Amino acid sequence: MQSDNPRNMNKQEYIRANKEWLEAKSREEGVHALPHGIYYKVISEGRNDGRHPSPRNIVTAHYTGWTIDGKEFDSSRSGVPIAFRLSDLIEGWIVAMQQMCVGDKWEIYIPEEMGYGRFSQPGIPGGSTLIFEIELIQIA
Repeated sequence: MQSDNPRNMNKQEYIRANKEWLEAKSREEGVHALPHGIYYKVISEGRNDGRHPSPRNIVTAHYTGWTIDGKEFDSSRSGVPIAFRLSDLIEGWIVAMQQMCVGDKWEIYIPEEMGYGRFSQPGIPGGSTLIFEIELIQIA
């Protein structure tokens, strides 16, 4: 993780730092590309049964999300897994989770365009590359 503090950067510097971080991450061993500039690394493999969620499915997952400076902004790990309709999530999750099987645990790197874009969210400055550890538990 990078130690750059967004409070010490202007917005353009912060956006550039996020793009550079993602570009460097994409070249690391074990990191794979998905469409739309999304990357992932497999932490552990699940069933590998060929069954993947579609946007209309309800997915149950555990997850933790960070910005590139290592600040956690959200997590389900302290409680029960969260169930969502996949189509209701950010584009980066929709793209990545359609490639996952039940039991897969991936670290996913989402460019700002597939996350929240230039809009800030609680704990997430606008222009942020998002890092998520996602474990797909169930597809309904």
